[in-house]
Amino acid sequence: MGNLRISEWKKLPTSLTELCINTTLRCGQSFRWRKSKEDEWSCALHGRILCLRQDPEYLHYRAIFPPPLHTPPTPPASETSSVAEEDDTLRLVRHYLNMEPNLADLYEQWASADPNFKKKAPKFTGVRILKQDAWEALVGFICSSNNNIVRISQMVDKLCVHYGPLIGHLDSVPYHDFPPPSALTGPKVEQHLRELGFGYRAKYLHKTAMMIAQEKGSDWLDDLRNPESLASGRKASTAEKLVEGGREGYRNAHEKLLELQGVGPKVADCVCLMGLGWGEAVPVDTHVWQIAQRDYKFGKGKHSSLTKATYDAVANKFRSLWGEEAGWAHSVLFTADLKAFSERLVAKVEVKEEEELVKVEAGVVAVDSAVSREIIKDKRIKREPDERGAPSR
Repeated sequence: MGNLRISEWKKLPTSLTELCINTTLRCGQSFRWRKSKEDEWSCALHGRILCLRQDPEYLHYRAIFPPPLHTPPTPPASETSSVAEEDDTLRLVRHYLNMEPNLADLYEQWASADPNFKKKAPKFTGVRILKQDAWEALVGFICSSNNNIVRISQMVDKLCVHYGPLIGHLDSVPYHDFPPPSALTGPKVEQHLRELGFGYRAKYLHKTAMMIAQEKGSDWLDDLRNPESLASGRKASTAEKLVEGGREGYRNAHEKLLELQGVGPKVADCVCLMGLGWGEAVPVDTHVWQIAQRDYKFGKGKHSSLTKATYDAVANKFRSLWGEEAGWAHSVLFTADLKAFSERLVAKVEVKEEEELVKVEAGVVAVDSAVSREIIKDKRIKREPDERGAPSR
């Protein structure tokens, strides 16, 4: 790995009740994590390669940093595997994995309010909502329009390889950090992305990057964050209390996101939940709609089809049940309903997860970002492939 600076493995006491990375990192929140045959997860984040693995008692982590710009003399062999004491990886791990909320308490709260959650959740403990960079979340979910998780991951990887800074190689695989908005503003970006297979999403990504980098400013997305869940390094404050439809800050963030290219109601909710820290955001695709029909008595009368009014009604129902972190609870039930995880619910059924993952991706349909125009046009949301990728959301 050349002159990469590699930290020793460290461990953070964490139960599988509070965090399960094998579920959290593959339930469609982030599209850049890679899993090795040794059950080690790795991703380039904030100028380093972050590696994670887990046992029932500890989360193990280490960071791999690129060499400094001016490489000092080669240190003795005994020192080559350490990094400077200013390594802030523990802070990054705690922040990115959103470790502050007590998940066991939240599960108990949701279970006491909802018999269906109480039935499903015990097999799906430790599903946390990541505290991602808002720009990365936005780009990922724009890429997910009419797409599946495999292709979304491929697109995001191409973006990083072609426009993000190289951090280093791990097992001969290059790891690039996520590109900033300014990297996607060049006059040839849209055409290049089309050549890379992004299709119509190339235009959305280029125009949205232009709007953020040149019009709205670099702090615009972070200014939409839940003040209780700010980006790393920013001081948190208290948000207002939850009301029907969500807190004012959430509703404002949702409306502002709709101004961007390629962002419809569901993509906006994905970004609000997974990029801006608004826990009450509930992305409603047709998969979630099917859960609402099957388990929560939707599908009749004025809510017989997935319209804009029904979208809001489903989200409000879940918020009334689960409160300010309704999006977290919704993600648990969504994950529990995926075929890729079905071996946890059905005993003695052999499931090849990767094969099932592809099957699920090909089969699940949902509301895509462009459909927001159809809501106004004919008051119905068309059934199209899930923009978050089939098991991704």
